[in-house]
Amino acid sequence: MKLFSKKSGQKALRKFSRLSEDAVISSEAHIKKNVVRRLSHISDVRLFVLEWGLLVFALFMLALTQSFWFNDSYSTTGFTNGGTYTEATLGKVSSLNPLFATTNSEKTLSKLMFLGLTAADSSGHVGNVLAEYVKSDSSARTWTVKLRDGLKWSDGEPITAEDVVFTANLISGLGQVSSYYSNLYNVKVSVNEKNEIVFDLPAIYAEFNTALDFPILPKHALDGADSMTLLESSFSTNPISSGPFSYNAQQSIGTSGESIVYLVANENYYKGVPKINSFVVHAYLTTEDIKNAIKKGAVSATAELLPTDSEEIASKNLYEKQTAINSGVYLFMNSKSGIFKNRDVRKAVQAGIDVSEIRSLIGDEHPLDYPILKSQINLDEWPELPAKNIALAKDTVAGIDKKTVRLATISTGYFPIILEDVAEQLENLGFEVVRVVEDPGQDFLVNIIANRNYDMLIYEVELGANPDLLVYYHSSQASQTGLNLSNYSNSVADDLIISARETVDEDARTQKYESFVSRWIEDAPAIGLYQVNLSYYFDKNVKPFSEDNSLVVSTDRFVDVRFWGVEKITKNRTP
Repeated sequence: MKLFSKKSGQKALRKFSRLSEDAVISSEAHIKKNVVRRLSHISDVRLFVLEWGLLVFALFMLALTQSFWFNDSYSTTGFTNGGTYTEATLGKVSSLNPLFATTNSEKTLSKLMFLGLTAADSSGHVGNVLAEYVKSDSSARTWTVKLRDGLKWSDGEPITAEDVVFTANLISGLGQVSSYYSNLYNVKVSVNEKNEIVFDLPAIYAEFNTALDFPILPKHALDGADSMTLLESSFSTNPISSGPFSYNAQQSIGTSGESIVYLVANENYYKGVPKINSFVVHAYLTTEDIKNAIKKGAVSATAELLPTDSEEIASKNLYEKQTAINSGVYLFMNSKSGIFKNRDVRKAVQAGIDVSEIRSLIGDEHPLDYPILKSQINLDEWPELPAKNIALAKDTVAGIDKKTVRLATISTGYFPIILEDVAEQLENLGFEVVRVVEDPGQDFLVNIIANRNYDMLIYEVELGANPDLLVYYHSSQASQTGLNLSNYSNSVADDLIISARETVDEDARTQKYESFVSRWIEDAPAIGLYQVNLSYYFDKNVKPFSEDNSLVVSTDRFVDVRFWGVEKITKNRTP
């Protein structure tokens, strides 16, 4: 039994050994067949894996890009209600009464707080504001205005026809102190039985609706005041308003006259409450102060700098846009002063002054050769300007006894630069020049403008939405209460001005303006220099006036102030 077991075990062991050897051989064969022989395919497999990996990565990036595109396509950045817009302006704020607004700071505040019966709209055409309608009779001498229903002052009191009559009478009593006087000269204002305001004109004026842009004042807040006491009334420091913003507070900065005026959205504004909660007007005294404020980001915007200032204040956070306005700068010659009573002397200046040299100093402003903008009337061919003749001009000047010229202007913008260039050219012609440069404001208006305390004046005048030459060239305005800055008087020119105002037919009116322009060139009461551009610098994170707006005067930038914005918000859009 034991012998049998031993032999059986040896036999089993040999059998197991053979099986093991067979297993090893089989494994080696399997490995060789399935691994070693396939090692040559690894490079092919690696390329295949790489291709699939790149495809997956591309799909991932495509999905990521689509996600960003989706967010960008279906979201938008806009402006929401709230925030404070701060604008830097130039000049002191001596009064908040709009009838006395002379500095740019005061004019800005006037536009933000007060409304007229009419005003230029965003297209640059005259439209109704407080007026529901403006109409004239067949003679165009009687004009009737109906106020909109539901108008209110910022204190909640109704705006009435009596307020309009009250304001018109105040303006008539102020004379030249108010820039609105000439438009209401000898105009009688009353209220009829229909509660309409009636304007009876001394002569026909086919476009009198353009003269109804004077700011209306609240009679109930000024009752008892007259033109003599109006400036000293409490209203001049704490007004009640009708515009998009109302007065809140005023802060003086130091003792030099710099100040900050804080306005808040007027809840009674007839067009609706503005998106901006508050509007701050920071009145600086110099453009250098404004430049520093802009560079430091202390203000949102300014309309007080020149195109040539862009490099000095350049910033990635600052944008600039330029918009032409219906204002022109002229060299006016006082035809009542001793030296310029003689038309030949005025013609000598006209022939001897190189206007192109002056224009080369002032950047991108458009040339202006006439008393009317080319955009205001449609002429096939404008009258020819006289050729330059310096030799003839020198001969004329040499033949006159008095050669001293008092040349005046204001201290802001391009004016001092232009004055110096004009003065040097006049001296080259043989004149002796006394240079007068003063700050703009009431003192300049009274002492220089009203008294015509100059022989020559470099000054900007507003040309309006439609041409109206009476204000600047009719003989009736050659007085302390008028703005005929040349003291120009010519009976033929007067007749052309009046007949143009009285002519309803547009083609006939254009012909009369063309005749006046020819007379203006011949008599040389003034020399056109350039049309004014508004350069508006603003922070890229605010929304100011629309690029599509046409501006008649610089403060027309506020025509859409109700939609300006400061507070940004991102909104999703429905795909």
